[in-house]
Amino acid sequence: MADSIELARRLCLQPPARRTGTGRCRPRGRLGAPSLRVPRPPLPLSLSLWSSLRCRALDSTRPVAVEGGLGDEEDEDEEGESYFALTSSRLSRVDYLGESTKGDLNVRREHLDAFGGNGKSTLHGPIEEIAWQEAREAESLLRELGIADPFSVRHSPRGIFCTRTLNLRSISVIGYDMDYTLIHYNVMAWEGRAYDYGMANLKGMGFPVDDLEFDPDLVIRGLIMDKDKGNLVKADRFGYIKRAMHGTQMLSTSAVSEIYGRELVDLRKESRWEFLNTLFSVSEAVMFMQMVDKLDQGLVPAELGPLDYKGLYNAVSRALFRAHVEGQLKSEIMAEPERFVEPDPELPLALLDQKEAGKRLLLITNSDYHYTNKMMNHAFNRFLPNDMAWRDLFEMVIVSARKPEFFQISHPLYEVVTNDGLMRPCFKANSGGLYSGGSAQMVEKSLDIHGDEILYVGDHIYTDVSQSKVHLRWRTALICRELEDEFDALIRSHVQKEQLITLIQQKEVVGDLFNQLRLALQRRTNSRPAQTLAATCMDDQELTESMQKLLIVMQRLDEKIAPMLESDGELFNKRWGWLSRTGLWDKSHLTRQIEKYADIYTSRVSNFLHYTPFMYFQSQEQTLGHDVHSYSRRQQH
Repeated sequence: MADSIELARRLCLQPPARRTGTGRCRPRGRLGAPSLRVPRPPLPLSLSLWSSLRCRALDSTRPVAVEGGLGDEEDEDEEGESYFALTSSRLSRVDYLGESTKGDLNVRREHLDAFGGNGKSTLHGPIEEIAWQEAREAESLLRELGIADPFSVRHSPRGIFCTRTLNLRSISVIGYDMDYTLIHYNVMAWEGRAYDYGMANLKGMGFPVDDLEFDPDLVIRGLIMDKDKGNLVKADRFGYIKRAMHGTQMLSTSAVSEIYGRELVDLRKESRWEFLNTLFSVSEAVMFMQMVDKLDQGLVPAELGPLDYKGLYNAVSRALFRAHVEGQLKSEIMAEPERFVEPDPELPLALLDQKEAGKRLLLITNSDYHYTNKMMNHAFNRFLPNDMAWRDLFEMVIVSARKPEFFQISHPLYEVVTNDGLMRPCFKANSGGLYSGGSAQMVEKSLDIHGDEILYVGDHIYTDVSQSKVHLRWRTALICRELEDEFDALIRSHVQKEQLITLIQQKEVVGDLFNQLRLALQRRTNSRPAQTLAATCMDDQELTESMQKLLIVMQRLDEKIAPMLESDGELFNKRWGWLSRTGLWDKSHLTRQIEKYADIYTSRVSNFLHYTPFMYFQSQEQTLGHDVHSYSRRQQH
């Protein structure tokens, strides 16, 4: 029994565990971790050995040699030789998917004989069969430990989705944004109060706002404001506008076509187009759309001057800017963070796993020191074990970073030296430091890392993700909380989507047949032979009647298809449909941005907890129009 308890203690990664009458152990310190059952007595020899290896690998008290590769003979810890060795930067190579092998775990050569170096081994034989057998045994072991199947979360609202293959084992540093990344706000509370302050400022300027209320369902992330026309539009991945709203009224498909024709959205023209990159854009877009209605109705006082839609947008932008600069909103949040912050107990544990796995963590935020400290204390400290504080997680903290300029140019660097926020100039950042300003290049130099050794995680597709990718070639992860709602809506709409696709396929079959008959009639009318002799000799009335029947069938199919297409995506948002699509098949402009700049994307940082810090993310199949086969695979470690 003592041996079993010790084994459970190691697997729990905890100080000595407390036994219970049911034979279970309860880990101390790691809040929110599942209770683990003591494994049963060994079954086959191979499972016993694998369990032993896992115990050695998971035991945080036993160091693992970091300079070794396969066959490395170095380093024995004080309790005996280690079974494993990590592939170091010096010994790393590029694997067949183009990813660095740095951080991969290898079995030392002297232990290989027990697992495949001789004919008596349980690992001897066709590797395809061995892989499935060992996978089943490993899954059984995880069940014994009370750990969830690692594949169950992959296809869920809490999944992490990959656009570009990423070996997390090779990542040395993980940097995080704070607002809407490490800290998620209640959108109604935060953006609602931002709206209130902004509207109060507009009222002070003389705008009529008394009858207006905050409506967060009016907009979604990824929409684009047309400041010239007073419209909010949704574009596809090519930039063509598919849906539009003028003021707070949706425009018909014909009106959208008449206004924009074949015009493309070009986000580089910032004087006209404003992309809603993040949830912080919600209040601004709602205010602008509502004020467009006021301007169209002639309710904006003449003394405010002749205002066009762009001038109106500038007034709204100034009103919100004042709310942030004057600090009213942030002061209210700091006074009562529980009103605005949605707690996530799993998030600090996910970061703790990454830190204990050897990742150096950074916090890089545009928020100032006082606000950052208050919010992080509230969101993190109560969920960390052993009296840890949020600062203990991070190798370096940078506040007032001034992103996106942080990734482009260098600003003066200051060190925050007191709890009151007193700062002094400095020229070099050091491990464990708290700084204001600086640059991403300074971070790379201080940590002696660069490029694809760094993963940066943020919620803003431009400020966080695209700029760190474009200027520094950092690996990137986008946080988009709305993915959870869209995922659930996609599941609930599955039956209707299948019905819709069936109708479209029926129309396609009927349409192809109709077109062939139409071509036969066209050729006969012009005194030319039809496609075949039989078609050429067919009676005109028979050919015409067949075409009439097919045309009636297509028209009736259209009567069912059109409203179903119109309502597709309403379960996510009644006005704009899906976040990720602009039609049944077309990806949205936001999805195109994500695919271009984010290596992985997910709904919240705590989702990393279910993937482990050693995950090998593989990008999914990219379907091709000319490829008749579609392959699918489960994402593997």
